[in-house]
Amino acid sequence: MAVDPFVFQLAIFVLAIFVGYYVVWAVTPALHTPLMSVTNAISSVIVVGALLSVGVDATGADSGAMWANIFGFIALVLACVNIFGGFLVTERMLAMYKKKG
Repeated sequence: MAVDPFVFQLAIFVLAIFVGYYVVWAVTPALHTPLMSVTNAISSVIVVGALLSVGVDATGADSGAMWANIFGFIALVLACVNIFGGFLVTERMLAMYKKKG
């Protein structure tokens, strides 16, 4: 008896949510800035994939290419917001450690 692929993928997704939650909340504030840099690097890889998806030729009758363009654009916007927001947060955290005056 085989497990439905949707149920299998949903279980992995739910487990990833729990693991991510406990990993993020267990991080000490001193490690926040290096981890934010890694997150920005991961988001930059997402930007590359989204650009490839947006660049799919949608002139034919294939509706899959149109959906690839739409979801690629959404992924591109969200990843860019994540990258620039991450840089702003990192800059703000680093400013907390600078000496005043």
